[in-house]
Amino acid sequence: MDALAGLLDGPRARGAFLLRSVLNPPWSVRIEDRAPLTLVSMLRGDGWLVPDGGDAVCLRPGDVAVVRGPDPYTVSDEPGRPPLAVIHPGERSTTPDGEELCKAWNQGVRTWGQGPDGSAVILSGTYQLRSEVGQRLLDALPALLVLPGEQWHSPLLPLLGEEVARDEPGQEVVLDRLLDLLLIAVLRAWFARPDAAAPAWYLAHADPVVGRALRLLHDDPAHPWTVACLSAKCGVSRAALARRFTALVGEPPMTYLTGWRLAMAADLLREPAATIGAVARRVGYGSSFALSAAFKRVRGVSPQQHRAG
Repeated sequence: MDALAGLLDGPRARGAFLLRSVLNPPWSVRIEDRAPLTLVSMLRGDGWLVPDGGDAVCLRPGDVAVVRGPDPYTVSDEPGRPPLAVIHPGERSTTPDGEELCKAWNQGVRTWGQGPDGSAVILSGTYQLRSEVGQRLLDALPALLVLPGEQWHSPLLPLLGEEVARDEPGQEVVLDRLLDLLLIAVLRAWFARPDAAAPAWYLAHADPVVGRALRLLHDDPAHPWTVACLSAKCGVSRAALARRFTALVGEPPMTYLTGWRLAMAADLLREPAATIGAVARRVGYGSSFALSAAFKRVRGVSPQQHRAG
């Protein structure tokens, strides 16, 4: 597993909120759902995505916007248009005055809007759970990135646009996996751009030595890794690995491993049935005490406090 895959490992899209919004001008929808990550694309017509406090960005068919939450934003046919609808947490929609719209604007399977047809059709896919495992990646993303359609080529967007309105057995799983694939494809294309300022740990995966070390750590974080063990598997000396890893990733191998283990632990602790001891063993700590000590030292709270929060 590499660090990009870590974004979708664990609580990947599971019952993600996917929706086709069908609208006619003048239209404007304000998003206040506080979701950690959302993909937005115009299937038909042009639109504008306007983050609070940020510049409006035009979206044309084929473009994909990735919005990092939880800050609100607006999608509209023109910047500055007053919203007709507000999307709240829990897939709830209302007018700005609070009148419920979910039933009134229901247009069929995963389709919502003013009528069955419209000049603008928006496809949105929302990750509703924050993955602590992917926090390094989320921190590396801008609040809003837009990948223009002419800069990437993938069949995933039209396929997801077709599948979102279908109601077949297993359709929820199909949509979740398509959304995962679309997100990975968009982020790979984005990070390949020279102006994307990809994080150091992402670029380091291309290095034959450090990339192998990162994959080993991600594939088996519970292994009792040492710099000596890791360097032997990478075919270099301990000093060479430590120097090269720190130069490319920005921190020593064991510091990186600690961060990765605790990120995994933070995510696993959200699972209701997970005990601290079981989580400790899964991420490479010999006891719940050892995990609690490391968790408190690095994150400033105990595992129990993290779980309660």
